Amino acid sequence: MRQAVVLAGGEGTRLRPLTRTVPKPVVPLAGRPHLAWMLDWLEHHGVREALLLCGFLAERVREHVGDRHGNIQLSYVVEPEPLDTAGPLRLALDQGLLAERFFVLNGDILTDLDLAALERRHRERSAKATIALVEVADARSYGSVPIDERGAVEAFLEKMDDPPTNLVNGGVYLLERTTVASAIAAGRPVSFEREVFPGLVGKGLYGVAADCYWIDIGTLDRYLEATRDLLARRPRPPLAVAPGNDPLIAAGARVEGSVSAGSVIGAGCVVATGARVERAVLFDGVRVEAGAAVVDSVTAEGAAIGEGAEVGPGAIVGAGARVEAGARVGAGARVEPGAVVAASPDGSAPAARAATGTAGQ
Repeated sequence: MRQAVVLAGGEGTRLRPLTRTVPKPVVPLAGRPHLAWMLDWLEHHGVREALLLCGFLAERVREHVGDRHGNIQLSYVVEPEPLDTAGPLRLALDQGLLAERFFVLNGDILTDLDLAALERRHRERSAKATIALVEVADARSYGSVPIDERGAVEAFLEKMDDPPTNLVNGGVYLLERTTVASAIAAGRPVSFEREVFPGLVGKGLYGVAADCYWIDIGTLDRYLEATRDLLARRPRPPLAVAPGNDPLIAAGARVEGSVSAGSVIGAGCVVATGARVERAVLFDGVRVEAGAAVVDSVTAEGAAIGEGAEVGPGAIVGAGARVEAGARVGAGARVEPGAVVAASPDGSAPAARAATGTAGQ
């Protein structure tokens, strides 16, 4: 029986303010908690036990996904304090929860990677740890991982201007329990990227270049890209919505205005006559009033976009916030949960002030 460990304890700072009230692993993605897509993928590859290592808003993760997902039994380990990316694994080991061999997954990725192929290569090499590597067009914003002809990792490099390879850490690992015991210290924060993997170079650490769909949803741009990819059925099954559901409009939503492909409209939303939602995501219970526009952005649960208001590309409107009639939330702005954005005298609100939630007041 395959076991997977999901690193689900991060605060999701790059997605704030969405993640001030919702933990990153269960942020809605194409109408479902992101973690539900990951668990579907794990179940498809024969995983029957998943251990969720949680920290920030841990109870809310459990509220969303419970103790079972399909054929997967779910268990939880909660960090008493932040232990970085590898430290929680030692906590699980010391509690006797780890199998002899198990997958480890970053909680902010969406991928259709073939886990059976990864395991096969791991066994063939008698590896201590195997990292799934993905090729990106520009590796400068990632750590790069050069490998030799046998797949042995030659270095585990931090972000740099001129990386030696475009193969980067895909956030999917296969580890031995004995590796955790020997390579991860107990009782303190430990990082896979800065400590564990660099320490295993030349000592049984291998990489496998994977041919798969892969994206890190940790930023707003990539979150929106992943949403559109799911709607367009780009990842392999089971990572896709049903055909014909682009845009994806939840039952009970009332849509009188226009909604473009690549958009998601949550349950209980209202898009009034003359309003436009273009390549955007509305969480549950959002109201977009007449003549308003929400474009290439995300509006969290219970927010209200007033008549004639605009939410520009790259913006996030937090839960329960209100953008008043005629106000403008500029490109890249962040409106905090519960804040109010009022129109300035000329009918617009500068993005820098909109980010505080008090623009135009």
